[in-house]
Amino acid sequence: MSSDLILKETRALPLADRIQLCRSLWGEILESKELTPGEAELIESRMQDHLANPEAVVSLEEVRARLDAKYGR
Repeated sequence: MSSDLILKETRALPLADRIQLCRSLWGEILESKELTPGEAELIESRMQDHLANPEAVVSLEEVRARLDAKYGR
């Protein structure tokens, strides 16, 4: 199953289920030992910032548009 399909299906879940899925995945990532403690701390800090300011986001489409404008495609 492609990641795009997984994301599409995940977005169709109720909010509570999506939150639980994120928590479960995040817990597995932290336990995976693939992140250094500094990386995990940085990600956790950014997640807390996002939770405190959920309206302060940039969509993937906007990021792509900015990169295309800056670097051309």
